[in-house]
Amino acid sequence: MLVRDAMSTVVLTIGPAHTLRQAARLMSARRIGAAVVHDPDTCGLGIITERDILNAVGSGQNPDVETAAAHTTTDVVFAAPAWTLEEAAEAMTHGGFRHLIVLDDNGPVGLVSVRDIIRCWAPADRPPAALVG
Repeated sequence: MLVRDAMSTVVLTIGPAHTLRQAARLMSARRIGAAVVHDPDTCGLGIITERDILNAVGSGQNPDVETAAAHTTTDVVFAAPAWTLEEAAEAMTHGGFRHLIVLDDNGPVGLVSVRDIIRCWAPADRPPAALVG
């Protein structure tokens, strides 16, 4: 199975000036765990995740003042839609992260998460092995 089969095509793109609260509100409304941060001044793409927001708030930072730019991961590993799920899982394991931005020639086309991969490897309509008797 390929990344294109597992990825979410709901790609939330925010700017670096969005506050953490704005980012969290937008992510929550779409029920997603990460947003692509596009900085038009640097032509770069980064990612901010629910964990980044949680860490900032947990350390006492103000979500109404802190911006996405200050909490964005910019050294991003990107996936291609034609990667296998094994390649994506290996990249996540090696890098210690749970989301990959999926790029094609025209830019971001999706996000794939550990949860997306697990859904493909363990479909909900199949009972867990421990319950099969």
